[in-house]
Amino acid sequence: MDKILEAVVTSSYPASVKQGLVRRVLEAARQPLEREQCLALLALGARLYVGGADELPRRVGCQLLHVAGRHHPEVFAEFFSARRVLRLLQSGAGPPGARALACVQLGLQLLPEGPAADEVFALLRREVLRTVCERPGPATCAQVARLLARHPRCVPDGPHRLLFCQQLVRCLGRFRCPAEGEEGAVEFLEQAQQVSGLLAQLWRAQPAAILPCLKELFAVISCTEDEPPSSALASVVQHLPLELMDGVVRNLSNDDSVTDSQMLTAISRMIDWVSWPLGKNIDKWIIALLKGLAAVKKFSILIEVSLAKIEKVFSKLLYPIVRGAALSVLKYMLLTFQHSHEAFHLLLPHIPPMVTSLIKEDSNSGTSCLEQLAELVHCMVFRFPGFPDLYEPIMEAIKDLHVPNEDRIKQLLGQDAWTSQKSELAGFYPRLMAKSDTGKIGLINLGNTCYVNSILQALFMASDFRHCVLRLTENNSQPLMTKLQWLFAFLEHSQRPAISPENFLSASWTPWFSPGAQQDCSEYLKYLLDRLHEEEKTGARICQKLKQSSAPSPPEESPGPSSTSVEKMFGGKIVTRICCLRCLHVSSREEAFTDLSLAFPPPERCRRRRLGSVMLPAEEVRARDLPEGPRRQRKHCITGDAPPSILDMAGLGSPGSKEEPGQREEGEEERRAEEEAKDVEKEQDKEEEQRAPEEEEKTEEEEKAQKEKEKEAEEEKEQAEDGGGARARRDAGRPGEQACAPEGSRSVLDLVNYFLSPERLTAENRYYCDSCASLQDAEKAVELSQGPRYLILTLLRFSFDLRTMRRRKILDDVSIPLLLRLPLAGGRGQAYDLCSVVVHSGVSSESGHYYCYAREGTARLPASLGPADRPEPENQWYLFNDTRVSFSSFESVSNVTSFFPKDTAYVLFYRQRPGEGLEAEPGSPRVRAEPTLHKDLMEAISKDNILYLQEQEKEARSRAAYISALPASPHWGRGFDKDKDEDEGSPGGCNPAGGNGGDFHRLVF
Repeated sequence: MDKILEAVVTSSYPASVKQGLVRRVLEAARQPLEREQCLALLALGARLYVGGADELPRRVGCQLLHVAGRHHPEVFAEFFSARRVLRLLQSGAGPPGARALACVQLGLQLLPEGPAADEVFALLRREVLRTVCERPGPATCAQVARLLARHPRCVPDGPHRLLFCQQLVRCLGRFRCPAEGEEGAVEFLEQAQQVSGLLAQLWRAQPAAILPCLKELFAVISCTEDEPPSSALASVVQHLPLELMDGVVRNLSNDDSVTDSQMLTAISRMIDWVSWPLGKNIDKWIIALLKGLAAVKKFSILIEVSLAKIEKVFSKLLYPIVRGAALSVLKYMLLTFQHSHEAFHLLLPHIPPMVTSLIKEDSNSGTSCLEQLAELVHCMVFRFPGFPDLYEPIMEAIKDLHVPNEDRIKQLLGQDAWTSQKSELAGFYPRLMAKSDTGKIGLINLGNTCYVNSILQALFMASDFRHCVLRLTENNSQPLMTKLQWLFAFLEHSQRPAISPENFLSASWTPWFSPGAQQDCSEYLKYLLDRLHEEEKTGARICQKLKQSSAPSPPEESPGPSSTSVEKMFGGKIVTRICCLRCLHVSSREEAFTDLSLAFPPPERCRRRRLGSVMLPAEEVRARDLPEGPRRQRKHCITGDAPPSILDMAGLGSPGSKEEPGQREEGEEERRAEEEAKDVEKEQDKEEEQRAPEEEEKTEEEEKAQKEKEKEAEEEKEQAEDGGGARARRDAGRPGEQACAPEGSRSVLDLVNYFLSPERLTAENRYYCDSCASLQDAEKAVELSQGPRYLILTLLRFSFDLRTMRRRKILDDVSIPLLLRLPLAGGRGQAYDLCSVVVHSGVSSESGHYYCYAREGTARLPASLGPADRPEPENQWYLFNDTRVSFSSFESVSNVTSFFPKDTAYVLFYRQRPGEGLEAEPGSPRVRAEPTLHKDLMEAISKDNILYLQEQEKEARSRAAYISALPASPHWGRGFDKDKDEDEGSPGGCNPAGGNGGDFHRLVF
């Protein structure tokens, strides 16, 4: 019967005739047969199934095996023995073919349970391991996967199972697509998915095999000698548990046995896997590995792989099936490559065609990709300005797409930069600390230079002034301003956590300062602004003379000198008027100023009622009823909670108002009598003041002790009343209550009112009146005629002690308003928003420490409220403490003296609120855009960023080598560099590292 069937199958009869004859033979085979006849049919079936030339003989062989196995199980068990299976698998050279494995799989389905079956399964456990070790092709590997998926008893057991999994990984690395075209590619993908699916099944049964397989996977993709492994390995990644990602990446990036060449090769090949269409989570693993390399400062690998692969990743955006993973990797690569524009500029030629293709695609996936790509482009253009010729085509291509706001751009740029990654070694070595999470950069303390650092950070955070400095052109005649421009540019764009202002400090050094000694930051600020002002004036005069000398005919009238940058930003004008009390003649003089020095009023003045109010940072501040008039009428009052037009001025006198001359003449006699009485009182006061220094020596220590006791008692009382200082400030902001500092304390309001209040010139201070031609009693008054864009207020805390012959400090707490309304001449008022506070920590100007609280000094008009209705919404505050920069809040600014009595506000920066002054700028959302830097400056920043990454990588490697050489200890590093709560101690502390900072690499300016 077997001979007849074989002759029919191999004959040239039509297929229909063959099928009819085969059906008859199969019907006969279902009947009882002799053992020899049945074995012959089984041998023919196996031979046709494995070696058939086309579909018909293979199908006939499969049918024969099915019929014999079901109707003659005993004979089938005898035929399908371990020896027969071994002969099938070893019938040819090399690994067994897919048809032989399929025949074995069919035989296992029909093989009855028993000792013979156990012997076959034991044989197959050995043979499948031998098969995968011989590196079969995709078809054979896929058939092995199908065999083991249907018959798990064939999976190697014990230690052989792990070896089998590792060899499967290596087999996947050898896969090559056998045919071209769509059908061949689809078949290849299915085969790879079947093998990786078997691996996932084995890992679920034995999770301990996952990590060894990952090591084998890395060994395959990191090998630099063999040909590149197949992208089919990407199919393995989708089955890896994501919870293993952090540990695997951490161990791999810190493994000293992995060379840079191996790591570079591995990550490059992983990035190539982005093109694998069924590779789920590939982008997550690639990004995690890139982050791990950044954490251990292996920047050279990151730079090389980014420049080599970013264009290939970008090209994958064309294919919807891999677009999501490619876009994730592209965003991370671009947003982390912030030290140089090189990676972004590689993509510039490809962006417009890509945008056009995505627009033509007109799909949800394409639209989403377009929006994210446009956002990415805007971030890169913002980060690397100064290339308008290169950026014009891409900006034209994305002009109709959404433009992200600046806050969103800064958020994206700040979250992924390599220098913001946390280092595994940072806990042991502060030198490896990353850039502050705030995105701001600190300044290195060069030895008691915190007074310089705090002033420079305050000036840098004054956005309008910073933009003015950064817009300075090349080849100017302002060397000091140029150095400040470079310093500001690096503070804005450097990747370092802190830079050194050494060059700028030496150029702006105050001649009478002693090197290495603590100095007065206010004195340095005055000197710096004066130097910048005079330098710009001199340069302008020189340029004007050069223009006049080069002109063919001199102009008839030379134009007047233009305002300098310092005058535009910090310059205001003040008018001093002196009125003779005898003839009432008034002389006036107008002077320019860049800061106002506010003296502390005598204690009795603080106990009197205040005329003005300040705007506190409360949400529901409304108009309040003003208190009764003061004992002594002042010329101006400071208001912050309502415009002057709605204030009830009855009994107070309007701002800037004066008594009419007729009124003065009517009460002249009474006035003279009062003045004589006051003169007597003043002479008595003068005698008491002369005796004061003698009495002060005896009572100074007692007064200090008494003050400390009173302050402690007040703090305990406030705490007992459940609120402390913060509660008092909240209560002060409630409707119906006075928005002033508590009774007995001082505020900036008191100091400004005291500065603007009239002063009597009598006795030895009498005024020489030109009209009277003699010394006469007079009244001196001061008023502001023009407010500056940035108002600088210096609180005169340091006074000279004649007993100790040293300057001592006034430690009184002064409440600082978030919004301050400054009165101007003519009854006008100008609102100012607080933007920076320089704090001095210590008891003397010759010692202590300076640090600075600041926020961006650009205010915007509220959408629905007038400029004086309420303060601007509180922007993010920062604490600049030399190299350390951290997030802060206005509450911290307000409470610093209550927590640390020696830490007091010293220099305040207020920014003119837009829309109220002559120099106000429109409050559009784009006014804060950073200006474009000139080419030399941008190149210097890029070069230094690359240098910094190289320095960090070198140091990280040396530190890692040092740590690996240390003996293992379970307690290593415990409590070594723990973060401390800022409230545990003062933010002060002047030392070369400054602000708890480490020994940073210095970039010198």
